[in-house]
Amino acid sequence: MRTIAVLNQKGGVGKTTTVVNIAAALAEMGSKVVAIDLDPQAHLTIHLGLEPQAIGAGSYGVLTKEAKFEEEILLVRPNLWLLPANINLVGAESELVSVVGRETILREAIESVEDKFDYLMIDCPPSLGLLTLNALAAAQEVLIPLQPHFLALQGFGKLLQTIDLVNKRINPSLKVQGVLLCMFDTRASLPNEVRADIEQFLESARGTNCAWAQARILPTFIRRNIKLAEAPSYGKTIFEYEGNCHGAEDYAKVAESIHAQFQPAPQLDTQPDAAEAAEEQNVQTAEEIQEQTAVESARDKDIPAPADATQGPDTGAEQNQGQPPIEIKAIPQPDSQIPSSELTQTTPPDPEQNRP
Repeated sequence: MRTIAVLNQKGGVGKTTTVVNIAAALAEMGSKVVAIDLDPQAHLTIHLGLEPQAIGAGSYGVLTKEAKFEEEILLVRPNLWLLPANINLVGAESELVSVVGRETILREAIESVEDKFDYLMIDCPPSLGLLTLNALAAAQEVLIPLQPHFLALQGFGKLLQTIDLVNKRINPSLKVQGVLLCMFDTRASLPNEVRADIEQFLESARGTNCAWAQARILPTFIRRNIKLAEAPSYGKTIFEYEGNCHGAEDYAKVAESIHAQFQPAPQLDTQPDAAEAAEEQNVQTAEEIQEQTAVESARDKDIPAPADATQGPDTGAEQNQGQPPIEIKAIPQPDSQIPSSELTQTTPPDPEQNRP
């Protein structure tokens, strides 16, 4: 089972839309997919036509260990299951503050279904708190939706830094596999400039041991499309709402690209000593990781700006010392069905009931 966390600490970049429509496209291709809503706003749950107030334990119950994962997932479309969320998820972080190993609760919960699904996609909240750390601890791959705007890039380096920290201390198999450009305006020059900068930044990481060394921009970007914004209000995927629009075409191509090209990160073949060391790292708490990220962020303010590219590759190599720069340069301004006894199934919701 490939586990993909869709993550960006900036809100409104298309995380939920990406999870819904990629999961739906993969399900239509015949793959068994489960989507996890880890956002207390429950936008993924609403997008798939469910009412958060009617949800029982959901993802909150799984994280607090009051319910089993396989008992809380609901069949919402053919081949597509959902672990829903509601506002109760807000209290999960405070309730788990004294729990040992709270960063790996989700990873332990999904172990029971690893051989029952082809894909597991996690819709992360727009923050880098305990819920996001659970997603990163459970995932093999990270997909980063990103708007091609200058301000959207400002937190991109810190996001990669956090992923790299989790990779080294909690989840050695975690890798950033792709960046998906959303709300791409083909008529403007800025999106193409941002895309070129990201490509150059990711290329500088090749051959290093950082978590994004193999990351790349997905070959298909998501064009601006009003239908993508309208579909959630009807509780429909873009393929159900308007299957011939640009949004449906783009997400279908993204799903095909993920299914055909991207491979899950290989599990590390660790020796006993290394395994013991990794186990010791797993006790690293969420507060320590967040504190380390904050310290490194503060330290960055004292680091001089990178030398200009015209100075040659040697200067950059001395500064990088095997790690690519975190900062991005400034942008110019202008095959069998799962038995019903194993999983809870519900009748797919009637989309007409969700019409505004």
